[in-house]
Amino acid sequence: MGTPFDPTNDPHRRYNPMIGEWVLVSPHRAKRPWQGQSEPPSKEQKPAYDPKCYLCAGNTRINGEVNPQYTGTFVFENDFAALKKDTVETKEEDELFHFEAEQGCSRVICFSPDHSKTLPELTDQERLAVVECWKEQTADLGQTYRWVQVFENKGAMMGCSNPHPHGQVWAQKHLPTEPTKKLAHFRAYYEKHNRPMLLDYVQREMEKQTRVVCSNDDWVVVVPYWAAWPFETLLLPRFAIKSLADLTAVQSLSLVQIVGDITTRYDNLFETSFPYSMGWHSAPFDDDSHNEWQLHAHFYPPLLRSASVRKFMVGYELMAETQRDLTPEQAADKLKALPVIHYKKSGSNNG
Repeated sequence: MGTPFDPTNDPHRRYNPMIGEWVLVSPHRAKRPWQGQSEPPSKEQKPAYDPKCYLCAGNTRINGEVNPQYTGTFVFENDFAALKKDTVETKEEDELFHFEAEQGCSRVICFSPDHSKTLPELTDQERLAVVECWKEQTADLGQTYRWVQVFENKGAMMGCSNPHPHGQVWAQKHLPTEPTKKLAHFRAYYEKHNRPMLLDYVQREMEKQTRVVCSNDDWVVVVPYWAAWPFETLLLPRFAIKSLADLTAVQSLSLVQIVGDITTRYDNLFETSFPYSMGWHSAPFDDDSHNEWQLHAHFYPPLLRSASVRKFMVGYELMAETQRDLTPEQAADKLKALPVIHYKKSGSNNG
């Protein structure tokens, strides 16, 4: 007989029931030497105010508009928006050359006037202002558009073009590709079990604890069983809720705590300002009750082995299916073992 299967060492595939796609897990590859690209992490301490920054309070943006002397969050229409409100309605339903015009808007959310502080470095009260802004923007744009996408690209490695801590919210008439896939699978699960998939999933993960990174009474962060990125996490409510716009004051406060917890752990992992793309998926705004939907947020960080070595989604991932080396359970163990005091405050900064 051959050697028994070992999921911590042997290649296997894991199914993502949210979108109906597979991930190839190859844990034995984590032992291979790395001679690929390394990107030096930024150890530069940013100032609290940068006179050249387009997002700092009181500064003039590229279009000539002057930012107010804001003291909390600040929201404005993106000067280079990917979506326009007034795009002419038109479409072409050719089988091979199908297109449809899209209407929407893009806004920028400055988290704080402090140019130097990212989410984990803000106080709970400052983070609460961000959460309240997420809620307000979702509710506001949901009155006009079917899909509202709140997200943050953190760090130059994830394509962030301005270092001032900020996120964005895009809204559009049509349901984008990723939510469309989720909606189909959430609906199929709900029709079979009469419960939202993610409400069942969070219960199972809390029972197992093997992939739970951190939790409180209302929220839990897990490395999902089907994670694609090395230290990917999924932020889930432990209660039934469909949208950011529906959060109560108490739930918002506990969300502030869990966001601070996971983003601090990320920074502490390699003692660097940890890059990632994160985003919230609230239920679509339309005439459907969407009982199948459960609010959730994804964190997709690219770092793999250190602050300078990242995971690339290339070759096999682009041509076949997503592949990862570190198992989700190993990633969760590393994250949950980290302190929740930010490394810059703990005196362990190696910079």
